[in-house]
Amino acid sequence: MKLLFCLLGLVLIVEGLPYFVFPGKMKKWMLIIQEIPNSHLRFIGFTAMGLGLLITYLFR
Repeated sequence: MKLLFCLLGLVLIVEGLPYFVFPGKMKKWMLIIQEIPNSHLRFIGFTAMGLGLLITYLFR
């Protein structure tokens, strides 16, 4: 459980970093993302999850 919360903290750091460093660019990027079709976003999300699972499997 300790490892899970440590990983959750690291994810939040990585996710929050662009908003802290480049807030203006993140706003523009969010507008661009709204124009991408849902099917493409789902594919990107699925691919990211698969890559994360593969990396976790290989390095654990």
